[in-house]
Amino acid sequence: MDILLTVCARGGSKGIKGKNIKEIKGSPLIFYTLKTANKFKEEIKTGNVDIILSTDSEAIKSTVMKFRGEVDVSYIRPDFLATDAAGKLDAIVDVKKYAEDKNEKEYDYVLDLDVTSPLRTVQDLKDALELLENNEEANNIFSVNDANRNPYFNMVEEKKDNFFGLVKDGGVFLSRQTTPKVYDMNASFYFYKRKFFRENYKTVITDKTIVYKMNHICFDLDHPIDFDFMEYLIENDKLGFKL
Repeated sequence: MDILLTVCARGGSKGIKGKNIKEIKGSPLIFYTLKTANKFKEEIKTGNVDIILSTDSEAIKSTVMKFRGEVDVSYIRPDFLATDAAGKLDAIVDVKKYAEDKNEKEYDYVLDLDVTSPLRTVQDLKDALELLENNEEANNIFSVNDANRNPYFNMVEEKKDNFFGLVKDGGVFLSRQTTPKVYDMNASFYFYKRKFFRENYKTVITDKTIVYKMNHICFDLDHPIDFDFMEYLIENDKLGFKL
């Protein structure tokens, strides 16, 4: 089993300037993802894992080169895949093609670890991979958490008549506990089978997608306050697990 592990980190972040290499507890943010990637590579005994960086930033590349681990930094993300409008999936497809041409192999799985959502464990990755391996029909799997809000009960959207209503009309629910179970996509990791790319899917949600529910806190960094919150949790050992 061959796995390509992608770490995608473009430069030019606007919400949190330089967030991919901004330090938390003395280490650049990207180091936490690289650490998990290398641990995963070491612990997967039934296959080979190749780790590759996808970035357009020399500052990010230089930072990664200081990390003591096995990371291929030879790929340069093209400009058209490094804009705000460029999709992450397109970037993964491009670096996958590069890695397969360079390494002369076709990967069975692609695992993408998001730099800005590093609150994951190697066990999370191993358990998710097992779920995907055991489901022959599934195309891919990604990480989620229990949602704090529910579109059937306490989330509204603007309708065509300029009035507002529930995002999903599932009838009359008197409590959130009686509504269908929903989850937040925490953007931490995504596993894709080879067939996902052969079918040329344009989004991560397909007709045969499954999810891995984390039993611990995990969230993505979008706003400066998110970084402050994550910094507090990591520096004060409030996660309940070790990164």
